[in-house]
Amino acid sequence: MIFSKVAGVRWVALGTIVLLAAAIGASAAFSGSGTASADGRPIVVATTTQAADLARGVGGSRVHVVGILAPNADPHEHEVRPTDVKALAGATLVVRSGGEVDGWLDDAIASAGSDAPVLTLLDHVTARRDRHGVDPHWWQDPRNGVRAVAALRDALAHAVPGGAAGFTRRADALTRRLEKLDAAVAGCLRRVPARQRKLVTTHDALGYYADRYGLRVIGAVIPSLSTQAQASAGDTARLVDTIRGEGVRAIFAESSVNAKVEEAIARETGARVGARLWADTLGPAGSDGATYLASIAANTRTIADGLSGGALHCRLPS
Repeated sequence: MIFSKVAGVRWVALGTIVLLAAAIGASAAFSGSGTASADGRPIVVATTTQAADLARGVGGSRVHVVGILAPNADPHEHEVRPTDVKALAGATLVVRSGGEVDGWLDDAIASAGSDAPVLTLLDHVTARRDRHGVDPHWWQDPRNGVRAVAALRDALAHAVPGGAAGFTRRADALTRRLEKLDAAVAGCLRRVPARQRKLVTTHDALGYYADRYGLRVIGAVIPSLSTQAQASAGDTARLVDTIRGEGVRAIFAESSVNAKVEEAIARETGARVGARLWADTLGPAGSDGATYLASIAANTRTIADGLSGGALHCRLPS
């Protein structure tokens, strides 16, 4: 079975409970699970920007996808809002990315009183572990994107009777695009000399990407799977020494965080700060990371440029 339902109630701050309860009572349109949107379509609530984008790709116009996280917002810092609870109360299906990035969802579902099925995408991909535990950044490997698309296809077909044919058609098309992009990224990064395939980022968010494309993660400014952690002075000093010793050419900051520390380390080591990466979030409309596929392509162009000192330019599917 690919569905699970959240059982039991977890305690949240009293002020949050009052706000959430008020939000639910304020709108009869969201008085129970499975409420249709204003135009009559089933509501799919997705936590992260990546989960929402893939849900839209598979669901198409057959469903109304509500994304909880805004583009370029750090999921680690999200605090549940009344609007989140209101959306969850009317959901036909809830899609969570899984792991630490949306661990706040359980309290929101409990507050909403939702009994909608919950699809956790991390449960349907090939997860990696590092010294911190299970890495939740599964989307950085497009092969996991393919697996997530298959899970979404099946979950939507179960939750929305009569929509299976359309979900399958769109899932197949999206899978072909993901596989084409994955092959192009692999071909591009193979052109980076092995001695230069060294990655330093804001936090440990690119492990899947590095594993897939033969890069070596040298270190991170925040040595954690979450941006909520703090680097000590000792951590930073060790990273500076490592960057110097390894001859790292570029440090890659992330789009959703302040890059002052990365810039200071670059000045100290002589490395350059590359263009921003789409790590934990997709970008706003009009940016080069506005969709899941676009974010992988943009990251690849940025990484190839940074690691090659500007000598390598990748041609990737649009």
